[in-house]
Amino acid sequence: MVVKKPRIVIIGAGMAGLTAANKLYTATASKDFFELCVVEGGSRIGGRINTSEFGGDRIEMGATWIHGIGGSPIHKIAQEIHSLRSDQPWECMDGNTDEAITIAEGGFHLHPSIVDPITKLFNNLMEYSQGKLNEATAKGELESYHKLAALAAKVASNRSGNNNLSIGSFLRQGLETYQISKEQEEVKGCGEWSRKLLEEGIFGMHENNQRTYTSADDLLTLDYSAESEYRMFPGEEITIAKGYLSIIESLASVLPPGLIQLGRKVIRIEWQLDERKGLENGCCSSKPVKLHFCDGSVMSADHVIVTVSLGVLKSAIRDDSGMFCPPLPSSKTEAISRLGFGVVNKLFMQLSPKHGGGKHEYQHEHVNDDSDKGFPFLQMVFHSPQSETRHKKIPWWMRRTATLFPIYNNSSVLLSWFVGEEALALESLKDEEIINGVSSTVSCFLQHSQWQKGSSSHRLCNGNANSEERSQENEVKFSKVLKSKWGTDPLFLGSYSYVAVGSSGDDLDAMAEPLPKDSSCQPSASSPLQILFAGEATHRTHYSTTHGAYFSGLREANRLLQHYHCVGIYNN
Repeated sequence: MVVKKPRIVIIGAGMAGLTAANKLYTATASKDFFELCVVEGGSRIGGRINTSEFGGDRIEMGATWIHGIGGSPIHKIAQEIHSLRSDQPWECMDGNTDEAITIAEGGFHLHPSIVDPITKLFNNLMEYSQGKLNEATAKGELESYHKLAALAAKVASNRSGNNNLSIGSFLRQGLETYQISKEQEEVKGCGEWSRKLLEEGIFGMHENNQRTYTSADDLLTLDYSAESEYRMFPGEEITIAKGYLSIIESLASVLPPGLIQLGRKVIRIEWQLDERKGLENGCCSSKPVKLHFCDGSVMSADHVIVTVSLGVLKSAIRDDSGMFCPPLPSSKTEAISRLGFGVVNKLFMQLSPKHGGGKHEYQHEHVNDDSDKGFPFLQMVFHSPQSETRHKKIPWWMRRTATLFPIYNNSSVLLSWFVGEEALALESLKDEEIINGVSSTVSCFLQHSQWQKGSSSHRLCNGNANSEERSQENEVKFSKVLKSKWGTDPLFLGSYSYVAVGSSGDDLDAMAEPLPKDSSCQPSASSPLQILFAGEATHRTHYSTTHGAYFSGLREANRLLQHYHCVGIYNN
């Protein structure tokens, strides 16, 4: 009896691909059963996980958070490999949100009495859309929010049609319903800002944060119904002290040298749709899948696990690139087309040493607070881009950015997030353009406060700057910047997926279905499981996350393990 090992090739050395490889390689006796290979088009492992350094601090260019530590497999691995503590400073955002200051364009510091009600409104509307705020949980004060959200959902549904309701239209209807129900005094001392404009601006700030969470350029494209299917783990959200890459390296550490091949970009996947081919004791007489690489080489395989991003798949079917031959079935291409895939980029900026950019040197003076602090967790409320009162020096690509903050308390490295059109624009800007644009924006917001080393003579307050000299004193400058470029990177073409209006969780399930399929929509019995799909965009309830990618890699590895447990792998 001659053993013929099935060859499994995994395309992509990110979280999904390396999880699948780890599982297949470490499963009982599987080393003797499979010929395993991981091919990666880039020069590094990790995919959309990319830990780096900037200004002496450890930062994340891609995936950043463990979204809930209760039951998270990522958190479990991080604990096991002792990655949650580090002697080197890291991007941890340690409690800064509790000390956030909210400033409206023009330098008007907003009192919590203005900000907090809108924040509470937004959060409760999102809780309602996610199914967390319901009749059972709506007790006390929450009952009024539940009624408001239910009314907003009903009105928005009637306007857009139940099957086309977006998170964006629901949220805006919620704000409109809230403002109609409340009669409040007009604000004073905020220049051209009225209470209504401030409420809309604060609400918009939270919408922009939501865009970064989902990657949707416009929340009007984010499906309302699917929001209640999305699941998060309980517990706090944390970052990984030794870097997200430590998780990837742990998964890869069990694999022998040479199993992961870098710089091997697949440009074409040939597979067999012919169902008439028989099996020879559980394995095809010839390997049914052929991979063509950009260097002209070819590799054959029995099974291929495709873990490329949804952005790459969208590009493949949109441009008719011939990446799959024969082309993917309509059930797959329609799901790929309907699902959303957005661009989220991070911008890191180091404060200039000339302006106190060393560690612990910036001092923020808040009303009734004379203690020394670093650059604050700044929440920015912008005028509408169409407003005549907007500050012309603020570039358009900054206007839907919600926050600017140090990556840990008193760090000289600041971080801001960009989504969609602005994120793509950021990728093409020169460093000097970015520094000038961000400096102009920050100076506009902090023009009534003093930011310089050792100063204790001014307070953050409403009103106009006393002089041009004062304005120049307050200008915040940066010495260097670092940005991610996920949108134009040909290996990703974006950041993560979302369920768009017109799509549904069914499309995420369709993404996960292996090929070929027979006429009854079941995996074909001849040359089965030729192409399997993994990645965050193939998980119905944990899409857009690293743990979703992890679960999908396990799913496809287990699918193959179960297949060979049932069918056997020996040839006569």
